[in-house]
Amino acid sequence: MEKEEFGKDKSMLYKIKSIDKLADRNLFLKAGCINSGDRIKNIPTRSQIEIMHYILDHINEDVYQRDLEKVLDLRRATISGILGTMEKNGFIERTIDKNDTRIKKITLSPKAKSIYLKGMHYLKSLDEVLIKDISEDDLKTFNKVIEKMHNNLENNINNVFKQ
Repeated sequence: MEKEEFGKDKSMLYKIKSIDKLADRNLFLKAGCINSGDRIKNIPTRSQIEIMHYILDHINEDVYQRDLEKVLDLRRATISGILGTMEKNGFIERTIDKNDTRIKKITLSPKAKSIYLKGMHYLKSLDEVLIKDISEDDLKTFNKVIEKMHNNLENNINNVFKQ
């Protein structure tokens, strides 16, 4: 691919990353968390909100780090870092499992539950902004295309590991 064919106007990855950054900015503005362009500390990231969602969905079950690794398809070190930050910010508590002292059960703090509910409200309103003035047909096409892109990337990873 020639250099001029892979720029801001042509690159799918650039466009996706640009939308991702704009979504973050919109979320933080909506939540009142941006002050002079800086992010205020102790506001959960989208990954942290996903973890909160999973824990709340499994409120009657014990949740462990390995569960989150599988569900979010993230590496152990990545989840460990996210959980460490969440614990430091008072979003989760980790307690030693009664049956296996090598692992820790993860539970949400009351603070995290409150923040999660607000965060879900912001995410829903941002979804409405994203799809404003886009027809149902265009949304269906977009969903098909983004799913194909996702599958292409997953297949590429699987093919690399097969070699």
